[in-house]
Amino acid sequence: MSDPQKRAEQVVDGMLAKDEFSRWLGVDVLQLRPAFCVCRMLVRPEMLNGFGVAHGGIAFSLADSAFAFACNTQGRIAMSIENSITYPASVHAGDLLTAVAEEESATNRLGFFRVQVTNQRDETVALFRGTVYKTNQEHP
Repeated sequence: MSDPQKRAEQVVDGMLAKDEFSRWLGVDVLQLRPAFCVCRMLVRPEMLNGFGVAHGGIAFSLADSAFAFACNTQGRIAMSIENSITYPASVHAGDLLTAVAEEESATNRLGFFRVQVTNQRDETVALFRGTVYKTNQEHP
């Protein structure tokens, strides 16, 4: 497909159709373009840990979904090989989280991404970094 935007949308639609976990999280894709994705989700009570705050895996999972979508938008299947996350603020039930994933740098085989997760007050609640390996295989 020659139109990069349409290809990005087609790839992410195909990924979402098979991604039960992102659907369980309630992830909505708000913006998408090659090497960029914005996702949003609402934190539900069943996502809280024993301290009454969201389990760290919730913000991580939202960031990871946005990262996965962003890094696959260019048509080649890209697989995560390393991730890290920092949690500068806690997340609570009812928080509306937004993850902005963007490629910072790339080579032919590797992509380096940053994902910032904010709440409805535009407070940063997580900072995620991820590296992907770009395979030679094209998305169907």
